[in-house]
Amino acid sequence: MMYSDIPAAQTLVLYFKSRGVKNIVISPGSRNAPLTISFTKNPFFNCFSIVDERCAAFFAMGMAQHLREPVAVLCSSGSAMLNFYPAVAEAYYSDIPLIVVSADRPSYRIDIGDGQTIRQENVLEKHIGYSANLKQDVSHAAKTISKFGGSLLEEGQADVQEHNEKQIVRALAVAFNEKYPVHINIPFEEPLYGRVEEPTVKIQNLEAPAAADTSIEENWDELSEIWRSSSRKMVLVGVDHPNAIDEEVLEILANDPNTVLFTETTSNLHHPEFFESIDSIIAPIEKSKQREKLFKALQPELLVTFGGLIVSKKIKAFLREYKPEKHWHIDAKKANDTFYCLTKHIRTSPNRFFKEIVSEEIDANSDYKAFWEDKKEKYELKRKAYLQEIPFSDFIAFERIIKNIPKGYQVHLANSSTVRYAQLFTMDQSLQVFCNRGTSGIDGSTSTAVGSSIHSEEPTLLLTGDLSFFYDSNALWNKYMRRDFRIVLINNSGGGIFRILPGKEDTEEFETFFETSHELSAKHLADMYGFEHITADDEAELEDVLKGFYSASKKPKILEVATPRVLNNKILLGYFDFIS
Repeated sequence: MMYSDIPAAQTLVLYFKSRGVKNIVISPGSRNAPLTISFTKNPFFNCFSIVDERCAAFFAMGMAQHLREPVAVLCSSGSAMLNFYPAVAEAYYSDIPLIVVSADRPSYRIDIGDGQTIRQENVLEKHIGYSANLKQDVSHAAKTISKFGGSLLEEGQADVQEHNEKQIVRALAVAFNEKYPVHINIPFEEPLYGRVEEPTVKIQNLEAPAAADTSIEENWDELSEIWRSSSRKMVLVGVDHPNAIDEEVLEILANDPNTVLFTETTSNLHHPEFFESIDSIIAPIEKSKQREKLFKALQPELLVTFGGLIVSKKIKAFLREYKPEKHWHIDAKKANDTFYCLTKHIRTSPNRFFKEIVSEEIDANSDYKAFWEDKKEKYELKRKAYLQEIPFSDFIAFERIIKNIPKGYQVHLANSSTVRYAQLFTMDQSLQVFCNRGTSGIDGSTSTAVGSSIHSEEPTLLLTGDLSFFYDSNALWNKYMRRDFRIVLINNSGGGIFRILPGKEDTEEFETFFETSHELSAKHLADMYGFEHITADDEAELEDVLKGFYSASKKPKILEVATPRVLNNKILLGYFDFIS
Protein backbone atom coordinates (compact mmCIF):
# COMPACT_ATOMS: atom_id res chain seq x y z
CA MET A 1 0.00 0.00 0.00
CA MET A 2 0.97 3.61 -0.52
CA TYR A 3 -0.23 6.83 1.08
CA SER A 4 0.19 10.51 0.38
CA ASP A 5 2.63 12.14 2.76
CA ILE A 6 0.03 14.81 3.58
CA PRO A 7 -1.68 14.09 6.95
CA ALA A 8 -5.18 15.28 5.95
CA ALA A 9 -5.22 12.92 2.97
CA GLN A 10 -4.13 10.01 5.14
CA THR A 11 -6.74 10.89 7.77
CA LEU A 12 -9.62 10.90 5.29
CA VAL A 13 -8.58 7.60 3.75
CA LEU A 14 -8.16 5.91 7.13
CA TYR A 15 -11.60 7.06 8.31
CA PHE A 16 -13.25 5.96 5.07
CA LYS A 17 -11.70 2.53 5.53
CA SER A 18 -12.67 2.31 9.19
CA ARG A 19 -16.29 3.23 8.37
CA GLY A 20 -16.55 0.95 5.33
CA VAL A 21 -16.77 3.54 2.53
CA LYS A 22 -15.37 1.33 -0.22
CA ASN A 23 -16.47 2.86 -3.53
CA ILE A 24 -14.60 5.96 -4.69
CA VAL A 25 -15.38 7.72 -7.99
CA ILE A 26 -12.49 9.96 -9.04
CA SER A 27 -12.43 12.76 -11.59
CA PRO A 28 -8.78 13.18 -12.59
CA GLY A 29 -6.95 16.34 -11.56
CA SER A 30 -3.82 17.58 -9.89
CA ARG A 31 -4.92 19.20 -6.63
CA ASN A 32 -6.68 15.97 -5.60
CA ALA A 33 -3.54 13.90 -6.28
CA PRO A 34 -2.86 13.24 -2.55
CA LEU A 35 -6.26 11.56 -2.24
CA THR A 36 -6.10 9.80 -5.60
CA ILE A 37 -2.73 8.28 -4.68
CA SER A 38 -3.98 7.14 -1.28
CA PHE A 39 -7.25 5.61 -2.52
CA THR A 40 -5.93 3.91 -5.64
CA LYS A 41 -2.94 2.36 -3.88
CA ASN A 42 -5.11 0.72 -1.20
CA PRO A 43 -6.78 -2.57 -2.26
CA PHE A 44 -9.63 -2.00 0.20
CA PHE A 45 -11.17 0.58 -2.14
CA ASN A 46 -12.95 0.14 -5.45
CA CYS A 47 -11.83 3.15 -7.50
CA PHE A 48 -13.49 4.37 -10.70
CA SER A 49 -12.16 7.05 -13.04
CA ILE A 50 -14.80 9.32 -14.65
CA VAL A 51 -13.45 12.41 -16.42
CA ASP A 52 -16.62 14.51 -16.66
CA GLU A 53 -17.43 15.68 -13.12
CA ARG A 54 -21.17 15.94 -13.69
CA CYS A 55 -21.22 12.38 -14.99
CA ALA A 56 -18.96 11.24 -12.16
CA ALA A 57 -21.31 12.58 -9.48
CA PHE A 58 -24.39 10.94 -11.03
CA PHE A 59 -22.39 7.73 -11.56
CA ALA A 60 -21.52 7.70 -7.85
CA MET A 61 -25.08 8.59 -6.92
CA GLY A 62 -26.46 5.71 -9.00
CA MET A 63 -24.10 3.35 -7.22
CA ALA A 64 -25.15 4.70 -3.81
CA GLN A 65 -28.81 4.41 -4.81
CA HIS A 66 -28.35 0.76 -5.78
CA LEU A 67 -26.17 -0.25 -2.82
CA ARG A 68 -28.13 1.95 -0.37
CA GLU A 69 -24.86 2.97 1.25
CA PRO A 70 -22.50 5.97 1.01
CA VAL A 71 -20.34 6.30 -2.11
CA ALA A 72 -17.71 9.02 -2.49
CA VAL A 73 -16.98 11.21 -5.50
CA LEU A 74 -13.69 13.09 -5.60
CA CYS A 75 -12.49 16.06 -7.67
CA SER A 76 -9.80 18.68 -8.05
CA SER A 77 -10.19 22.34 -7.10
CA GLY A 78 -12.05 25.12 -8.90
CA SER A 79 -15.14 24.77 -11.08
CA ALA A 80 -14.75 20.97 -11.10
CA MET A 81 -16.75 20.72 -7.90
CA LEU A 82 -19.57 22.92 -9.19
CA ASN A 83 -20.27 20.26 -11.80
CA PHE A 84 -21.17 17.93 -8.92
CA TYR A 85 -24.05 20.19 -7.90
CA PRO A 86 -26.87 18.69 -10.05
CA ALA A 87 -26.24 15.24 -8.58
CA VAL A 88 -25.90 16.68 -5.07
CA ALA A 89 -29.33 18.31 -5.38
CA GLU A 90 -30.84 15.07 -6.71
CA ALA A 91 -29.25 13.09 -3.86
CA TYR A 92 -30.53 15.61 -1.30
CA TYR A 93 -34.14 15.33 -2.41
CA SER A 94 -33.92 11.57 -2.99
CA ASP A 95 -32.24 10.70 0.35
CA ILE A 96 -29.12 9.22 -1.24
CA PRO A 97 -25.88 9.30 0.83
CA LEU A 98 -23.44 10.78 -1.69
CA ILE A 99 -20.11 11.90 -0.20
CA VAL A 100 -18.56 14.81 -2.11
CA VAL A 101 -14.82 15.25 -1.52
CA SER A 102 -13.21 18.33 -3.05
CA ALA A 103 -9.54 19.20 -2.99
CA ASP A 104 -9.01 22.93 -2.44
CA ARG A 105 -6.24 25.49 -2.71
CA PRO A 106 -4.85 27.00 0.50
CA SER A 107 -6.84 29.96 1.83
CA TYR A 108 -4.05 32.41 0.95
CA ARG A 109 -4.38 31.38 -2.72
CA ILE A 110 -8.09 32.26 -2.93
CA ASP A 111 -9.23 35.51 -4.61
CA ILE A 112 -5.75 36.65 -5.58
CA GLY A 113 -5.98 35.70 -9.26
CA ASP A 114 -4.62 32.13 -9.08
CA GLY A 115 -6.07 29.64 -11.54
CA GLN A 116 -8.55 26.94 -10.55
CA THR A 117 -9.52 28.70 -7.34
CA ILE A 118 -13.03 29.53 -6.22
CA ARG A 119 -14.68 29.91 -2.82
CA GLN A 120 -15.27 26.22 -2.16
CA GLU A 121 -16.11 26.22 1.53
CA ASN A 122 -19.86 25.69 2.10
CA VAL A 123 -20.61 26.17 -1.60
CA LEU A 124 -23.12 23.27 -1.53
CA GLU A 125 -24.72 24.20 1.79
CA LYS A 126 -28.26 24.72 0.46
CA HIS A 127 -28.51 21.09 -0.67
CA ILE A 128 -26.25 19.19 1.68
CA GLY A 129 -26.64 17.43 5.01
CA TYR A 130 -23.31 18.63 6.36
CA SER A 131 -20.33 20.66 5.11
CA ALA A 132 -17.01 19.60 6.63
CA ASN A 133 -14.34 22.23 5.99
CA LEU A 134 -11.00 20.72 6.92
CA LYS A 135 -8.00 22.80 7.93
CA GLN A 136 -4.73 22.83 6.06
CA ASP A 137 -1.94 20.80 7.62
CA VAL A 138 0.82 23.05 8.97
CA SER A 139 3.37 20.26 9.15
CA HIS A 140 3.38 19.92 5.35
CA ALA A 141 5.08 22.59 3.18
CA ALA A 142 5.80 24.66 6.29
CA LYS A 143 8.23 26.96 4.44
CA THR A 144 5.60 27.90 1.87
CA ILE A 145 3.00 28.45 4.58
CA SER A 146 5.33 30.70 6.59
CA LYS A 147 6.00 32.75 3.45
CA PHE A 148 2.39 33.23 2.25
CA GLY A 149 0.07 32.18 5.05
CA GLY A 150 2.00 32.59 8.24
CA SER A 151 -1.14 33.06 10.33
CA LEU A 152 -1.92 29.38 9.80
CA LEU A 153 1.13 28.49 11.88
CA GLU A 154 -0.50 30.00 14.96
CA GLU A 155 -2.36 26.70 15.31
CA GLY A 156 -0.37 23.54 15.94
CA GLN A 157 -0.62 20.39 13.82
CA ALA A 158 -2.20 18.50 16.73
CA ASP A 159 -5.08 20.99 16.82
CA VAL A 160 -5.49 20.80 13.04
CA GLN A 161 -5.57 17.01 13.24
CA GLU A 162 -8.19 17.01 15.99
CA HIS A 163 -10.41 19.44 14.06
CA ASN A 164 -10.14 17.44 10.85
CA GLU A 165 -10.99 14.14 12.49
CA LYS A 166 -14.06 15.58 14.18
CA GLN A 167 -15.26 17.09 10.91
CA ILE A 168 -14.80 13.86 8.95
CA VAL A 169 -16.54 11.78 11.62
CA ARG A 170 -19.51 14.13 11.76
CA ALA A 171 -19.88 14.21 7.97
CA LEU A 172 -19.80 10.42 7.73
CA ALA A 173 -22.35 10.09 10.53
CA VAL A 174 -24.80 12.30 8.60
CA ALA A 175 -24.26 10.27 5.42
CA PHE A 176 -24.77 6.93 7.16
CA ASN A 177 -27.47 7.84 9.66
CA GLU A 178 -29.51 10.49 7.86
CA LYS A 179 -28.96 9.42 4.22
CA TYR A 180 -28.09 12.95 3.16
CA PRO A 181 -25.28 13.94 0.79
CA VAL A 182 -22.33 15.53 2.59
CA HIS A 183 -19.39 17.65 1.47
CA ILE A 184 -15.79 17.35 2.72
CA ASN A 185 -13.49 20.15 1.48
CA ILE A 186 -9.72 19.71 1.98
CA PRO A 187 -7.06 22.37 1.21
CA PHE A 188 -3.68 21.07 0.03
CA GLU A 189 -0.43 22.95 -0.51
CA GLU A 190 2.20 21.74 -2.97
CA PRO A 191 4.11 19.46 -3.26
CA LEU A 192 1.18 17.12 -3.90
CA TYR A 193 2.79 13.89 -5.03
CA GLY A 194 4.90 12.82 -2.04
CA ARG A 195 4.31 9.24 -0.88
CA VAL A 196 4.94 7.05 2.14
CA GLU A 197 4.43 3.31 2.51
CA GLU A 198 2.84 3.58 5.96
CA PRO A 199 0.61 6.35 7.32
CA THR A 200 2.35 8.87 9.51
CA VAL A 201 -0.85 9.70 11.40
CA LYS A 202 -2.76 7.49 13.76
CA ILE A 203 -6.44 8.35 13.79
CA GLN A 204 -8.34 8.32 17.06
CA ASN A 205 -11.27 6.50 15.41
CA LEU A 206 -13.63 8.85 17.17
CA GLU A 207 -17.13 7.76 18.12
CA ALA A 208 -19.69 8.83 15.58
CA PRO A 209 -22.37 11.12 17.02
CA ALA A 210 -25.48 9.13 17.84
CA ALA A 211 -28.32 9.54 15.38
CA ALA A 212 -30.94 11.91 16.71
CA ASP A 213 -34.08 10.11 17.85
CA THR A 214 -36.89 11.88 16.01
CA SER A 215 -39.46 9.16 16.56
CA ILE A 216 -42.71 9.97 18.36
CA GLU A 217 -44.69 7.17 19.94
CA GLU A 218 -48.09 7.33 18.33
CA ASN A 219 -51.49 6.61 19.78
CA TRP A 220 -52.01 3.57 17.59
CA ASP A 221 -55.49 2.87 18.94
CA GLU A 222 -56.65 6.33 17.91
CA LEU A 223 -55.07 6.07 14.45
CA SER A 224 -56.50 2.60 13.98
CA GLU A 225 -59.98 3.82 14.86
CA ILE A 226 -59.75 6.65 12.30
CA TRP A 227 -58.54 4.17 9.69
CA ARG A 228 -61.31 1.64 10.38
CA SER A 229 -64.08 4.23 10.40
CA SER A 230 -63.08 5.98 7.19
CA SER A 231 -65.27 4.94 4.28
CA ARG A 232 -63.07 6.54 1.61
CA LYS A 233 -59.36 5.97 2.11
CA MET A 234 -56.72 6.66 -0.53
CA VAL A 235 -53.17 5.34 -0.26
CA LEU A 236 -50.75 7.03 -2.66
CA VAL A 237 -47.23 5.67 -3.08
CA GLY A 238 -44.33 7.61 -4.59
CA VAL A 239 -40.78 6.54 -5.38
CA ASP A 240 -39.74 3.51 -3.33
CA HIS A 241 -37.22 0.68 -3.37
CA PRO A 242 -38.21 -2.76 -4.66
CA ASN A 243 -39.61 -5.14 -2.02
CA ALA A 244 -39.91 -2.36 0.55
CA ILE A 245 -43.40 -3.39 1.69
CA ASP A 246 -44.20 -6.79 3.20
CA GLU A 247 -46.58 -9.09 1.31
CA GLU A 248 -48.75 -9.35 4.42
CA VAL A 249 -49.36 -5.60 4.37
CA LEU A 250 -50.08 -5.58 0.62
CA GLU A 251 -52.74 -8.28 0.97
CA ILE A 252 -54.55 -6.48 3.79
CA LEU A 253 -54.64 -3.23 1.82
CA ALA A 254 -55.70 -4.99 -1.38
CA ASN A 255 -58.69 -6.58 0.34
CA ASP A 256 -60.05 -3.42 1.98
CA PRO A 257 -63.21 -2.31 0.09
CA ASN A 258 -62.83 1.22 1.48
CA THR A 259 -59.30 1.73 0.16
CA VAL A 260 -58.09 2.80 -3.26
CA LEU A 261 -54.34 2.33 -3.52
CA PHE A 262 -52.62 4.33 -6.28
CA THR A 263 -49.11 3.28 -7.26
CA GLU A 264 -46.65 4.74 -9.73
CA THR A 265 -44.11 2.91 -11.86
CA THR A 266 -41.36 4.25 -9.60
CA SER A 267 -43.04 2.87 -6.46
CA ASN A 268 -42.06 -0.73 -7.32
CA LEU A 269 -45.32 -1.84 -5.70
CA HIS A 270 -47.53 -4.41 -7.41
CA HIS A 271 -50.86 -6.10 -6.81
CA PRO A 272 -53.78 -6.81 -9.18
CA GLU A 273 -56.07 -4.83 -6.87
CA PHE A 274 -53.95 -1.67 -6.99
CA PHE A 275 -54.41 1.21 -9.44
CA GLU A 276 -51.23 1.54 -11.52
CA SER A 277 -52.13 4.25 -14.05
CA ILE A 278 -53.32 7.24 -12.06
CA ASP A 279 -53.69 9.51 -15.07
CA SER A 280 -55.95 6.98 -16.81
CA ILE A 281 -58.42 7.36 -13.93
CA ILE A 282 -58.25 11.13 -13.58
CA ALA A 283 -58.00 12.31 -17.21
CA PRO A 284 -61.48 11.00 -18.17
CA ILE A 285 -62.96 12.80 -15.15
CA GLU A 286 -61.35 16.06 -16.26
CA LYS A 287 -63.16 15.75 -19.60
CA SER A 288 -66.47 14.52 -18.19
CA LYS A 289 -69.67 16.58 -17.99
CA GLN A 290 -69.98 15.11 -14.48
CA ARG A 291 -66.53 16.36 -13.49
CA GLU A 292 -67.56 17.84 -10.15
CA LYS A 293 -69.66 14.83 -9.14
CA LEU A 294 -66.97 12.29 -10.05
CA PHE A 295 -64.15 14.20 -8.38
CA LYS A 296 -66.28 14.45 -5.23
CA ALA A 297 -66.76 10.68 -5.41
CA LEU A 298 -63.00 10.17 -5.68
CA GLN A 299 -62.14 12.67 -2.95
CA PRO A 300 -60.82 10.70 0.06
CA GLU A 301 -61.68 11.29 3.68
CA LEU A 302 -58.25 10.02 4.64
CA LEU A 303 -55.16 10.23 2.43
CA VAL A 304 -52.12 8.17 3.46
CA THR A 305 -48.88 8.68 1.53
CA PHE A 306 -45.43 7.16 1.69
CA GLY A 307 -42.40 6.91 -0.55
CA GLY A 308 -40.70 9.72 -2.44
CA LEU A 309 -41.91 12.27 -4.95
CA ILE A 310 -45.03 11.77 -7.07
CA VAL A 311 -44.78 11.87 -10.87
CA SER A 312 -48.44 12.40 -11.79
CA LYS A 313 -49.35 16.07 -12.13
CA LYS A 314 -53.01 15.11 -12.36
CA ILE A 315 -53.19 13.50 -8.93
CA LYS A 316 -51.41 16.50 -7.42
CA ALA A 317 -53.83 18.92 -9.04
CA PHE A 318 -56.82 16.82 -7.94
CA LEU A 319 -55.78 16.50 -4.29
CA ARG A 320 -54.90 20.19 -4.06
CA GLU A 321 -58.39 21.10 -5.19
CA TYR A 322 -60.36 18.29 -3.53
CA LYS A 323 -58.46 18.08 -0.28
CA PRO A 324 -58.94 15.13 2.09
CA GLU A 325 -60.05 15.79 5.66
CA LYS A 326 -56.83 14.18 6.88
CA HIS A 327 -53.48 13.59 5.19
CA TRP A 328 -50.94 11.39 6.95
CA HIS A 329 -47.44 10.92 5.55
CA ILE A 330 -45.45 7.92 6.71
CA ASP A 331 -41.69 8.37 6.78
CA ALA A 332 -39.08 8.14 9.51
CA LYS A 333 -37.24 11.21 8.18
CA LYS A 334 -39.45 13.86 6.58
CA ALA A 335 -42.90 14.71 5.27
CA ASN A 336 -43.57 16.99 2.29
CA ASP A 337 -46.81 18.93 2.32
CA THR A 338 -47.29 18.20 -1.38
CA PHE A 339 -51.06 18.75 -1.40
CA TYR A 340 -51.18 21.64 1.10
CA CYS A 341 -53.25 19.62 3.55
CA LEU A 342 -50.77 17.59 5.63
CA THR A 343 -52.26 16.95 9.07
CA LYS A 344 -49.85 14.39 10.50
CA HIS A 345 -46.27 13.22 9.96
CA ILE A 346 -45.96 9.68 11.32
CA ARG A 347 -42.27 8.99 11.88
CA THR A 348 -42.02 5.28 11.30
CA SER A 349 -41.75 2.80 8.44
CA PRO A 350 -44.80 2.03 6.27
CA ASN A 351 -44.56 -1.63 7.30
CA ARG A 352 -44.81 -0.84 10.98
CA PHE A 353 -47.54 1.75 10.45
CA PHE A 354 -49.86 -0.56 8.54
CA LYS A 355 -49.23 -3.52 10.86
CA GLU A 356 -50.11 -1.32 13.83
CA ILE A 357 -53.33 0.17 12.49
CA VAL A 358 -54.74 -2.19 9.86
CA SER A 359 -56.81 -5.24 10.70
CA GLU A 360 -59.38 -7.27 8.84
CA GLU A 361 -62.07 -5.61 10.96
CA ILE A 362 -63.68 -2.79 8.96
CA ASP A 363 -66.30 -0.50 10.52
CA ALA A 364 -67.27 1.47 7.43
CA ASN A 365 -68.08 -0.52 4.33
CA SER A 366 -68.58 1.43 1.12
CA ASP A 367 -68.46 0.95 -2.62
CA TYR A 368 -65.52 3.38 -2.88
CA LYS A 369 -63.05 0.86 -4.26
CA ALA A 370 -65.59 -1.10 -6.31
CA PHE A 371 -66.77 2.03 -8.13
CA TRP A 372 -63.25 2.94 -9.23
CA GLU A 373 -62.34 -0.65 -10.06
CA ASP A 374 -65.13 -0.57 -12.62
CA LYS A 375 -63.57 2.57 -14.15
CA LYS A 376 -60.17 0.88 -14.15
CA GLU A 377 -61.45 -2.18 -16.02
CA LYS A 378 -63.08 0.03 -18.63
CA TYR A 379 -59.97 2.11 -19.36
CA GLU A 380 -57.83 -1.03 -19.57
CA LEU A 381 -60.15 -2.42 -22.24
CA LYS A 382 -60.23 0.89 -24.08
CA ARG A 383 -56.43 1.16 -23.99
CA LYS A 384 -56.19 -2.21 -25.78
CA ALA A 385 -58.67 -0.99 -28.38
CA TYR A 386 -56.83 2.30 -28.83
CA LEU A 387 -53.55 0.50 -29.51
CA GLN A 388 -55.25 -1.28 -32.40
CA GLU A 389 -56.41 1.96 -33.99
CA ILE A 390 -53.41 4.30 -33.89
CA PRO A 391 -50.35 4.52 -36.16
CA PHE A 392 -46.80 3.94 -34.94
CA SER A 393 -45.83 6.52 -32.35
CA ASP A 394 -44.30 7.00 -28.89
CA PHE A 395 -47.45 5.47 -27.40
CA ILE A 396 -47.10 2.19 -29.29
CA ALA A 397 -43.31 2.12 -28.92
CA PHE A 398 -43.45 2.41 -25.12
CA GLU A 399 -46.17 -0.24 -24.86
CA ARG A 400 -44.17 -2.73 -26.95
CA ILE A 401 -40.86 -1.97 -25.25
CA ILE A 402 -42.22 -2.24 -21.70
CA LYS A 403 -44.07 -5.46 -22.50
CA ASN A 404 -40.87 -7.08 -23.81
CA ILE A 405 -38.43 -6.26 -20.98
CA PRO A 406 -37.07 -9.58 -19.66
CA LYS A 407 -37.96 -10.53 -16.11
CA GLY A 408 -35.62 -9.47 -13.36
CA TYR A 409 -34.02 -6.52 -15.14
CA GLN A 410 -33.03 -3.34 -13.36
CA VAL A 411 -34.80 -0.56 -15.32
CA HIS A 412 -33.76 3.09 -15.23
CA LEU A 413 -36.15 5.66 -16.65
CA ALA A 414 -35.08 9.06 -17.92
CA ASN A 415 -37.22 12.04 -16.98
CA SER A 416 -39.86 14.03 -18.88
CA SER A 417 -41.73 12.02 -21.51
CA THR A 418 -40.11 8.68 -20.66
CA VAL A 419 -41.24 8.38 -17.06
CA ARG A 420 -44.69 9.78 -17.90
CA TYR A 421 -45.31 7.29 -20.71
CA ALA A 422 -44.13 4.49 -18.43
CA GLN A 423 -46.91 5.47 -16.00
CA LEU A 424 -49.52 4.42 -18.56
CA PHE A 425 -48.44 0.78 -18.87
CA THR A 426 -47.96 -2.15 -16.51
CA MET A 427 -44.42 -3.11 -15.56
CA ASP A 428 -43.74 -6.73 -14.68
CA GLN A 429 -43.41 -7.03 -10.90
CA SER A 430 -40.00 -8.71 -11.23
CA LEU A 431 -38.49 -5.49 -12.60
CA GLN A 432 -36.66 -3.02 -10.35
CA VAL A 433 -37.49 0.51 -11.50
CA PHE A 434 -35.50 3.67 -10.78
CA CYS A 435 -35.71 7.29 -11.89
CA ASN A 436 -34.10 10.52 -10.68
CA ARG A 437 -37.27 12.10 -9.31
CA GLY A 438 -35.65 14.18 -6.56
CA THR A 439 -35.25 17.17 -8.86
CA SER A 440 -36.70 15.43 -11.96
CA GLY A 441 -33.99 16.78 -14.27
CA ILE A 442 -32.93 15.21 -17.55
CA ASP A 443 -29.26 15.66 -16.62
CA GLY A 444 -27.54 12.54 -15.37
CA SER A 445 -30.11 9.85 -16.24
CA THR A 446 -27.61 7.79 -18.23
CA SER A 447 -24.76 8.30 -15.76
CA THR A 448 -27.00 7.20 -12.88
CA ALA A 449 -28.00 4.04 -14.74
CA VAL A 450 -24.38 3.19 -15.56
CA GLY A 451 -23.28 3.71 -11.94
CA SER A 452 -26.17 1.63 -10.65
CA SER A 453 -25.29 -1.21 -13.01
CA ILE A 454 -21.80 -1.68 -11.60
CA HIS A 455 -22.80 -3.77 -8.58
CA SER A 456 -26.13 -5.08 -9.89
CA GLU A 457 -26.63 -8.82 -9.97
CA GLU A 458 -29.07 -8.36 -12.85
CA PRO A 459 -28.63 -6.66 -16.24
CA THR A 460 -29.62 -3.01 -16.57
CA LEU A 461 -31.88 -1.32 -19.11
CA LEU A 462 -31.98 2.45 -19.57
CA LEU A 463 -35.17 3.65 -21.23
CA THR A 464 -34.57 7.22 -22.38
CA GLY A 465 -35.65 10.00 -24.68
CA ASP A 466 -33.38 11.72 -27.17
CA LEU A 467 -32.78 14.99 -25.28
CA SER A 468 -31.92 13.17 -22.03
CA PHE A 469 -29.60 10.82 -23.90
CA PHE A 470 -27.68 13.41 -25.90
CA TYR A 471 -27.50 15.79 -22.94
CA ASP A 472 -25.71 13.14 -20.86
CA SER A 473 -23.77 11.39 -23.63
CA ASN A 474 -20.47 11.70 -21.73
CA ALA A 475 -21.93 9.05 -19.41
CA LEU A 476 -20.73 6.49 -21.97
CA TRP A 477 -17.15 7.77 -21.68
CA ASN A 478 -15.77 5.20 -19.24
CA LYS A 479 -14.39 1.68 -19.19
CA TYR A 480 -16.99 0.21 -16.86
CA MET A 481 -19.81 -0.51 -19.32
CA ARG A 482 -21.08 -4.04 -18.87
CA ARG A 483 -21.75 -6.14 -21.94
CA ASP A 484 -25.31 -6.74 -20.74
CA PHE A 485 -26.06 -3.01 -20.43
CA ARG A 486 -28.92 -2.02 -22.72
CA ILE A 487 -30.25 1.37 -23.83
CA VAL A 488 -33.57 1.90 -25.59
CA LEU A 489 -33.55 5.40 -27.03
CA ILE A 490 -36.85 6.88 -28.20
CA ASN A 491 -35.77 9.47 -30.77
CA ASN A 492 -38.70 11.71 -31.61
CA SER A 493 -36.38 14.49 -32.83
CA GLY A 494 -36.96 16.87 -29.93
CA GLY A 495 -38.50 17.51 -26.54
CA GLY A 496 -41.84 15.91 -27.28
CA ILE A 497 -43.27 16.68 -23.85
CA PHE A 498 -43.42 20.39 -24.73
CA ARG A 499 -45.94 19.64 -27.48
CA ILE A 500 -48.52 18.58 -24.88
CA LEU A 501 -47.96 21.48 -22.49
CA PRO A 502 -50.07 24.68 -22.46
CA GLY A 503 -48.71 27.38 -24.73
CA LYS A 504 -47.61 25.08 -27.55
CA GLU A 505 -47.38 26.86 -30.86
CA ASP A 506 -46.47 25.54 -34.29
CA THR A 507 -43.83 28.19 -34.88
CA GLU A 508 -40.12 28.19 -35.62
CA GLU A 509 -39.46 29.82 -32.25
CA PHE A 510 -41.33 27.05 -30.41
CA GLU A 511 -39.45 24.31 -32.27
CA THR A 512 -36.10 25.99 -31.59
CA PHE A 513 -36.40 27.25 -28.01
CA PHE A 514 -38.88 24.83 -26.40
CA GLU A 515 -39.07 21.61 -28.34
CA THR A 516 -35.45 21.97 -29.59
CA SER A 517 -36.07 19.90 -32.69
CA HIS A 518 -33.03 18.16 -34.21
CA GLU A 519 -31.94 15.47 -36.64
CA LEU A 520 -29.30 13.75 -34.50
CA SER A 521 -28.71 10.02 -34.35
CA ALA A 522 -26.88 7.95 -31.74
CA LYS A 523 -25.00 6.01 -34.44
CA HIS A 524 -21.72 7.91 -34.19
CA LEU A 525 -21.76 7.91 -30.39
CA ALA A 526 -22.35 4.16 -30.41
CA ASP A 527 -19.39 3.64 -32.74
CA MET A 528 -17.13 5.90 -30.66
CA TYR A 529 -17.96 4.22 -27.34
CA GLY A 530 -18.08 0.65 -28.57
CA PHE A 531 -21.83 -0.03 -28.48
CA GLU A 532 -23.74 -2.17 -30.90
CA HIS A 533 -26.29 0.13 -32.58
CA ILE A 534 -29.68 -1.10 -33.79
CA THR A 535 -32.53 0.93 -35.25
CA ALA A 536 -36.29 0.55 -35.62
CA ASP A 537 -38.45 2.93 -37.65
CA ASP A 538 -41.84 1.27 -37.40
CA GLU A 539 -43.84 -1.20 -35.33
CA ALA A 540 -42.86 -4.29 -37.33
CA GLU A 541 -39.13 -3.46 -37.11
CA LEU A 542 -39.41 -2.75 -33.40
CA GLU A 543 -41.08 -6.06 -32.62
CA ASP A 544 -38.52 -7.88 -34.78
CA VAL A 545 -35.39 -6.33 -33.20
CA LEU A 546 -36.73 -6.74 -29.67
CA LYS A 547 -36.61 -10.53 -30.14
CA GLY A 548 -32.80 -10.53 -30.02
CA PHE A 549 -32.03 -7.24 -28.32
CA TYR A 550 -31.55 -8.72 -24.85
CA SER A 551 -29.57 -11.79 -25.94
CA ALA A 552 -25.95 -12.16 -24.77
CA SER A 553 -23.44 -10.04 -26.69
CA LYS A 554 -19.82 -8.96 -26.66
CA LYS A 555 -20.81 -5.30 -26.54
CA PRO A 556 -23.49 -3.24 -24.79
CA LYS A 557 -26.34 -2.28 -27.11
CA ILE A 558 -28.33 0.79 -28.07
CA LEU A 559 -31.70 0.37 -29.74
CA GLU A 560 -32.71 3.67 -31.34
CA VAL A 561 -36.42 3.88 -32.11
CA ALA A 562 -37.53 6.71 -34.43
CA THR A 563 -41.04 8.05 -33.84
CA PRO A 564 -42.96 10.88 -35.58
CA ARG A 565 -42.30 14.22 -33.86
CA VAL A 566 -45.48 16.06 -34.89
CA LEU A 567 -47.83 13.11 -34.37
CA ASN A 568 -46.86 11.83 -30.91
CA ASN A 569 -48.60 14.55 -28.90
CA LYS A 570 -51.84 14.16 -30.85
CA ILE A 571 -51.89 10.41 -30.19
CA LEU A 572 -51.15 10.80 -26.48
CA LEU A 573 -53.83 13.44 -25.98
CA GLY A 574 -56.15 11.36 -28.15
CA TYR A 575 -55.71 8.44 -25.75
CA PHE A 576 -57.26 10.40 -22.90
CA ASP A 577 -60.11 11.47 -25.17
CA PHE A 578 -60.64 7.86 -26.28
CA ILE A 579 -60.86 6.37 -22.79
CA SER A 580 -63.20 9.18 -21.77
